[in-house]
Amino acid sequence: MDDIGPKVRFDAVTRTFGETHAVDSVTLDIAGGAFVALVGQSGSGKSTLLKTVNRLVVPTSGRVAIDDRDVAADPLPLLRRRIGYVFQNVGLFPHLSVAENIAIPLRIAGDRDAVRVDELLDLVELPRALATRMPAELSGGQRQRVGIARALAARPRLMLMDEPFGALDPVTRDSLGGAVRALHDRLALTTIMVTHDMAEALLLADRVLVMERGRIVADETPSALLAGEGGTTAQALVAIPRTQAERLLAIER
Repeated sequence: MDDIGPKVRFDAVTRTFGETHAVDSVTLDIAGGAFVALVGQSGSGKSTLLKTVNRLVVPTSGRVAIDDRDVAADPLPLLRRRIGYVFQNVGLFPHLSVAENIAIPLRIAGDRDAVRVDELLDLVELPRALATRMPAELSGGQRQRVGIARALAARPRLMLMDEPFGALDPVTRDSLGGAVRALHDRLALTTIMVTHDMAEALLLADRVLVMERGRIVADETPSALLAGEGGTTAQALVAIPRTQAERLLAIER
């Protein structure tokens, strides 16, 4: 695919809640086609920053732009139609079938092409036979794949993912993470993913942004972080999977 996802720019973005700076004057450029992970401890501001892109959170000050166009310039339905959004709890409608859940963005856009639903099930590697199932009949991993299919239904070029695998077991989480990265590459998307799991960020992303108290305190490639770059906060996060791996090796010996 020749075209790639859009670039995203945060220009002095700040979001306050009372006297708390959830996001504190973040200026950042994300290149089109990049897969970027936002990591940090709970309360560091990563989810708040992510949500300023699709205006689930409106900045107190500053500006977010997609391909140089301010996200505030378009009506919300039009903006969000161009952005895929996947979050931890999936948010499938329990009274709708798998096919009906996936088709929601298509119906909003006036597209009733049932073939598109089959293509989306293929894309996220779910059997087409699941189309008539209800969400309660699916496993957690299957439900999350349906959520990803729904997010891709309107053919967005930008994907936002907010702790998308947090509620899954480790095996499913690892498998689905690899599938998401493969979809990113295959569709030439721009992907911004929030995760609290540094190992996940290192394995999936091209670029890892570490947040602390609403600010970006490190912006490095996975290889640079593993080589010791990024500062104290970043290295404290990198140390967690390293320590876990060392403990496992000690058990084997």
